[in-house]
Amino acid sequence: MALPSRYQKEVNAHLSRNVQQTSPPMNLNDSFGSGRGKSYNRQQVQSRIREILGKYSNGFWVSKLPQIYRELYKQDLPSEAIGDLESWTHICTVEKTCSSNPNELLLYPGKDQSAPCSPPPLSNSTCSPAPPTTSSHTPPDQPPQPLAQPRPPSTPLSRSGSGSPQSPPSSPCSSSSSSPPALSQDLRQKLEELLVKYSSGLWAHALPKLFQDAYKTKLPAFVLENLHLLDDICTVDYPMADNPKRAILYRRSSVGGAEDENCNRRGSSISEEELRMRRDAGRRLSNQAVPPLQIPKEEYPSVLVIEATNTNGVVLRYVGEGYSQAQEAMEDRMKEFYGVKGSNRTPLSAPTSGQLVAVRAEEEEEILRGQICEVLEDKIKVFYVDHGFFETVSRTKVFDLDERFFKLPFQATKCKLAGLEPFCQEAAVLKKFETMASGRILLAEILVRAQTPLVVLYDTSQDDDVNINAACRRALHDKALASPLQVNGAYMNVTVSSICSDGTFYCQLPSRGLHKMKQLLESIETHFHSQVTSEFLVSRPFCGKLCLARYKGKWSRVEITNLHGSRVLDILFVDVGVQASVEVFELREIPPMFLRDFVAVPPQAVKCCLADLAVSVGSWTPEAVQWLRKKVLNVSDCSMKVAKTDETKCCTLVYLFSDKNCHEPTRSLNHQMVRSDLFKQKPDVFLTSHSPKKIPTNISSSETSSNKDSANGNPTSVAAGLHPKRAPSAPRGGSGSPDKSPPSSLAQLPPLLELPPAGSNLDVYVSVACHPGHFVLQPWRDMYKLVVLMGEMILYYNKTEEKPLRIEKNQIYVAKVENNWYRVLVKGVLTNGMVSVYELDYGKHELVSCSNLRPLIKEFKQFPFQAITAQLAGVKPRQWSEEASIVFRNHVEKKPLVAQLESLQDSKNPWDRKLTVFLVDTSQEERDVWMHDLMAEFADERSNEL
Repeated sequence: MALPSRYQKEVNAHLSRNVQQTSPPMNLNDSFGSGRGKSYNRQQVQSRIREILGKYSNGFWVSKLPQIYRELYKQDLPSEAIGDLESWTHICTVEKTCSSNPNELLLYPGKDQSAPCSPPPLSNSTCSPAPPTTSSHTPPDQPPQPLAQPRPPSTPLSRSGSGSPQSPPSSPCSSSSSSPPALSQDLRQKLEELLVKYSSGLWAHALPKLFQDAYKTKLPAFVLENLHLLDDICTVDYPMADNPKRAILYRRSSVGGAEDENCNRRGSSISEEELRMRRDAGRRLSNQAVPPLQIPKEEYPSVLVIEATNTNGVVLRYVGEGYSQAQEAMEDRMKEFYGVKGSNRTPLSAPTSGQLVAVRAEEEEEILRGQICEVLEDKIKVFYVDHGFFETVSRTKVFDLDERFFKLPFQATKCKLAGLEPFCQEAAVLKKFETMASGRILLAEILVRAQTPLVVLYDTSQDDDVNINAACRRALHDKALASPLQVNGAYMNVTVSSICSDGTFYCQLPSRGLHKMKQLLESIETHFHSQVTSEFLVSRPFCGKLCLARYKGKWSRVEITNLHGSRVLDILFVDVGVQASVEVFELREIPPMFLRDFVAVPPQAVKCCLADLAVSVGSWTPEAVQWLRKKVLNVSDCSMKVAKTDETKCCTLVYLFSDKNCHEPTRSLNHQMVRSDLFKQKPDVFLTSHSPKKIPTNISSSETSSNKDSANGNPTSVAAGLHPKRAPSAPRGGSGSPDKSPPSSLAQLPPLLELPPAGSNLDVYVSVACHPGHFVLQPWRDMYKLVVLMGEMILYYNKTEEKPLRIEKNQIYVAKVENNWYRVLVKGVLTNGMVSVYELDYGKHELVSCSNLRPLIKEFKQFPFQAITAQLAGVKPRQWSEEASIVFRNHVEKKPLVAQLESLQDSKNPWDRKLTVFLVDTSQEERDVWMHDLMAEFADERSNEL
C-alpha cells in the first residue's frame, strides 16, 4: 500500500501483531527465556511467590510477576523460574485464558484449582496489581525501577535482549549441616527498630556497630551468617555478586500509613483561617473546581520566594512551563477578557467571603485572580491566590471570575525549610532569610513531597552555590563565642587540627566557644552512654544539616557537605576542620535538649593558609603537605601571627610557628618552606609516559545482572521518571553501518561487559552524546551496581592519603573529579602537572591534576566497565553539522532509551568496542520516536531550507 510515512509504522506494527497472534502457541520458557542450565535458589523463590500470591489471592497475569517480584524484593525473578511455575502445583496454578493469545496466562494460589478462565473485571479486581507508573523523585541510589511494559495488554510483556539475570548468592549458611538458633522476640524487635530508620536500605556489615551503639551489647554473630532469619522483617539484596558479605537490608514496610509523595496542595498558600473561610463559604457561581497544584517533577525546580512569616510556611511560586509561564499567559487573557479599565464587565454586585473573583490590581494594568477574605462597607479584602499576598481594594475593582480561568491551579504555595523547624520564628533567622531570599528566584531541592514540601533552598547566582537554610541557621551563632582574629594579632597555644592537600589548614584557638563546645560534647557522651542511640539515627540527610559523628572515638559536630546517593555522604567536622566520607548510619541527630546550645556556638576550626609563599593554594606537592604535617600536627605549643584576612575566600593568611616564638618572622614555617625546594616539580616522578604494554588474548567475560535503578541529580544516578515504557516495534527502515604501587596493567582489566546478540533490544542510558556518529551508552540493568561501586570507591579513596604515583599513558587508575572517584584510562600526561583521562564507566573526557590519581585496587576490578561507544544505525555516515548535533543531543543525552543492536565492532579493550544501534524513545504513550527517522527528517528540512 502507498501510505504517508507517518501512517506506515502504524500499519507495520498492526501486521506484526497479527503475525504474532497466528504463530504456534508458545510455552512459558519461550516467552520469557528459558535460562536452562543456570542454578537459582528454588526454595527462596517458591517462598516468595507463595507470599506474593497471599497478597494477590484473586490472581494476576504471569507477565506481571517479574515486576511485582522486583518491587517487593529488590531483586530480579530468575527467568528460569518462570518456566518452572507449571510444575509447582503445590505453590501456584498457571491457567491459560480464553484469549486467542497463547501468552496471556494467569497465576493463582495452588490451593485454588477452580480459577476462572478470564480475569475479573477491572472494577472488581481490587487485588490486581496496578499498572506501572512513572516515578518523578527516585532517591539517587535506590534500585532503578524496571522499564515499564508494553501498551497493548494483549501482548506478552517480555524484553528481548536484556540478558538473563543471575540469582543472588545464597546465604553463607545454606550449606551448614546444623540449623542456626532462632531469633528471640527481643532481638527481632531491636533489629526492626534499627531498620525502620533506613527506608532506602542498610548495609548488613553496619549492623554490629549500630547494634552495639544502640543497645550497649554485641549483635549475636550468627545473625550476619544467617541473614535468611530476617526474612520476615526485611529483604536481603546482594548488589555485589562476587562478595556475598556486602548485602543490603531493606525493611518490609506496609502500604498503609505511607505519606503520599504526590499529595495535592490546593490552597496551601492560605492560612488555616482562610482555609476554613473557604470551606465554610464555598460559594462560587460555578460548580467547576480549580485543580490542585502539583509539585514539579524535577528534583531541583526554580522558585520565586515571596515572603516568610516563619520558615515552616515560606510562600513561593514555582517558575517554569506549566507554572509561572502558564500563569502569565492566563493573566494576559484575563486582561483582554475584562478590558483595560474593566469596561467590558460589571463589578460584582453581591460579594461573599470565600468567593473566587477577578481583581483589578492597584497598578490598574493587571487583572489577577483573588479570593474574598472580608467584605467591608465600600472595600473588599482579597487574597491573590497566584501571588500570595493580601490587598484591600475598592468594590468597583472586583469582578465575577469567568469559568475559563478556573483551569489553572492556584500558583502561590508554601514550603518548609529543612533544618530550621525548631527555629522557624526566630527573628535573626527571618531577618537573614528576608535579606538573602525574599523576592529572588532560587533553586529548591525537594526532600519530602507532601502537602507542604520540605526543601533546601540554594542561591546559584554566585560562583559558589549558597545554601540558604544553612546560612539562616548560622544567623543564630553567638558572636561572643567565636574565635577573635585581628590583623597583626599574635596567638599562643594554637592547635593545628587538619592540613589539607591543597595547602590550607585548620587550627583551634583558645576561646570561650572552644571551652563551651568541649563541655557540650562531654555532656553528649554522657547522654548517649545512658540512652538507646538508635533513636537519634539520621533518617533524612541533606546538605547543610548539622549533626554528630565519631572523631577519634568521641562524638563531634559535623555538617553534611555532599551526598552520594542516600547512603554515602561527605561531612566536615566543623570544630577540627577534618573532611571525611562516611555512611549515613554513622551519623546521629543532636538531641533536642542540646540543639539550641550546639547551634549557638560558631565553628571552632579557623581556616588558614600560609602568607608570603610563591606557590598559591592548590598547587602544593605531596612532599610539601607531608613536611608541614610533620612539623605542626599533634604539636601542642604552636603559635601564629595574622597577616591578612580574606573575606571572599573565608580564609586567614598567617605566619605559622612550631613553637611559641612568633615574634621572629624568619623562624616561621613560611620562610622555611620558601628557602626549601619542596615546591619544585619532579618530572621523573609525576610526568613520565611509557608505551602501552602488550594486550593479553585471554581476557574472559562474565555475565552481569540485576535490574536496578538510581536518581538524577548527580553523576552516579539516572534521572528518575524518564525510563522507557516498553520494547519498541521493529524499525521502519534504514540500514545500519557496519596493584597499588605500579599502575594497573591491561592484563588486570575487569571482565568485558556482556552484550546481547545483534537484533536484540537493550535498555540503555545515554550518558554522553556528541552527534549521531558518536555517543556513549550505559546498560540500564546494572546501573544500580555502578552506584554501589561508586559509593564504595568514595569511602575507600577518601580515607587514603596521597602518595607519589608513577603515571603512565594508556593505563588504568582511579581519578577524583569534583566529589567522586572514577575508574579512568590515562590518555595523556601534560607538562603542567595535569592528566587527560577518559571515564570508563561514564564515557566522559576530563582534565585532572596528577595528585588526584590513585591506583585501581583489585576489589574495584570485578565489575565490568559500563561505558560503551556507539553510533546511530539507519543513517549514512557524514560530517554532522552543529545544528544536527544539537538536535540529536537534546533528544538522547541524559535519557534512558531502548537500543536495538545492529552490529558490534568487538575489541579486547572495553574502550575500543563500538556498537551500531537504532535508538528508540518509548516514553510517550502515543508513539515511539526512532532517532534515525528524526535525524533524516531534520536533514530533509535543512536541505529544503537551503
